Amino acid sequence: MNKQLSEPLELPCGAILTNRIAKAAMTEGLASPRGEPTDQLNRLYQTWSEGGAGLLLTGNILIDGDHLERPGNVIIDSEPRPEMQAALRGLSAAATVKGNHVWAQISHAGRQTQKAVNAHPKAPSAVKLGLPGGQFGQPVEMAEDDINNVVTAFVRCARVLKDTGFTGVQVHAAHGYLISQFLSPRSNQRTDRYGGSLENRAKLLLDIVQQIREEVGPDFPVAVKLNSADFQKGGFDFSDSLKVASWLEEASIDLIEISGGTYEQPKLLGLEGIEEEEPQNLAPSTLMREAYFVDFALAMQEHINIPLMVTGGFRQASVMRQALESGAADLIGVGRPLCLDTDAPSQLLDGLQELERYEAKMQLLPGWANFLTRVALIRTVAGFALQYWYYAQLIAIGNSGKADRSLSVFSSIKILLRHEKSWLKARRRLIENEKHT
Repeated sequence: MNKQLSEPLELPCGAILTNRIAKAAMTEGLASPRGEPTDQLNRLYQTWSEGGAGLLLTGNILIDGDHLERPGNVIIDSEPRPEMQAALRGLSAAATVKGNHVWAQISHAGRQTQKAVNAHPKAPSAVKLGLPGGQFGQPVEMAEDDINNVVTAFVRCARVLKDTGFTGVQVHAAHGYLISQFLSPRSNQRTDRYGGSLENRAKLLLDIVQQIREEVGPDFPVAVKLNSADFQKGGFDFSDSLKVASWLEEASIDLIEISGGTYEQPKLLGLEGIEEEEPQNLAPSTLMREAYFVDFALAMQEHINIPLMVTGGFRQASVMRQALESGAADLIGVGRPLCLDTDAPSQLLDGLQELERYEAKMQLLPGWANFLTRVALIRTVAGFALQYWYYAQLIAIGNSGKADRSLSVFSSIKILLRHEKSWLKARRRLIENEKHT
């Protein structure tokens, strides 16, 4: 058995994770049109609980039904009805059948809300997402009352989740979603107390964290997912990330998950964006390059004393152990492999040396067209198409308890588009009916 991976981790709040492997957050899209957990979502998380990870992090649970990360998100944007409370309890129970923790990742998509959900989402500033294709609309700058409402909604969401059996929460402040938008000077061009200096740009995050801690108490795990950098010129960089991390430590956070990138620069997926990546002032370590954010975590550990989780690219057990032994990480996040091998954590704990690299086996284009992937935009689109293949696997597991390895990438895209279109249609019908009752 790999001792380092199997060691428990005690968090500052006193909670104990049974091992050092976490199932990273991945968007599921399996909620009902009302935003309630479903039997499919419960089946997915029970399968993952049985897979052996000490911690399961949910995909985005949205605090605002008008600002979804994607169709099919769980939504807690008001005091829950009895049916919603029961559904949330069902999910938390299914996700903890093996005694592991399950933390809910809570989020607001801001300008990264698809136009099909909201053509004019609220954001720190009226700066449109710089992606081609017209999938995202022109955002509207938030008034201060809007910001106050967001803080209230995050706090309410955390309380509801604690009350319905979740064992912790993670505030999503990375990947270009709303809080990340406030942190970045590219997307936050405000001139009031929420814009300008880093202190001002971090105010929303720190207000949310402080008030959540006051609401849930000192013994309930509160984590933050933070970008090491946006990797965009003029964006949130690693020096910013170090400072914000130190403020989060002062605010009694139990764990920071280090990630990076945005939709425009999808470093989180190991992909190149449509613009040149902005280099960071960071000394490379000797750790193997498969783990995307290890170097950032290693540098951050020199400045803070709270546990760090590192996610992105881990496939070899030796690299995971090295990340733990070097002090770069206290917790290893694994994502994509669990879309196929749901018991991958148990396999690693039992001595498996390397997880399957499914993405390396997928053929997106015929051989004659492979040269197209040399173009950054086409390469990025191909990478997101592959991501849809993983999303489709989550639907398969939710439906049957098993992945479907026979799915092609293009079949997966069809499944996802049909699934999301049907969900949006049902949600619009639901909202319309409620307006007339």
